[in-house]
Amino acid sequence: MNLLLDASAVQHGIQLAIAPVFLLTAVSGMISAVAGRLARIIDRARVMEERLKSELDLAVVPRQQIYAELASLRRRGLLANGAIGLLTLCAFMIGLTIIVLFVGETMVFAANRMAIFSFLGGIVSFLMALLCFMAETLLATRLLDFGHRGR
Repeated sequence: MNLLLDASAVQHGIQLAIAPVFLLTAVSGMISAVAGRLARIIDRARVMEERLKSELDLAVVPRQQIYAELASLRRRGLLANGAIGLLTLCAFMIGLTIIVLFVGETMVFAANRMAIFSFLGGIVSFLMALLCFMAETLLATRLLDFGHRGR
């Protein structure tokens, strides 16, 4: 590995590494959004578990309905956790891409294939996280009846 660094090679390496950084910004925003949804899922599950313990609420809301909502919240929580895991993997892969691009440009290091696979791996995990997010959102909106239950 050649350790002599050419200024123009370093500059070009930085330029190559900038584009994936924007994807990291999108990933961090998605992690924040999904983590917020997960926190609300957990809060709702705690409320429902407290209702199970309360005898007064069981007179108003049947136990079976509470268990059904808890099951749905569990599925939503698993999807949100999956999305966060995939987004974290995506961020790792994109970070690896940035390192490989920079090192490959500034030193004698054949990294083209590794950069391609790490970038595509990051994109695939980002897309899978979006699918988890969409599925969680669909499950959440399926619970809503918008006042139609009593009609």
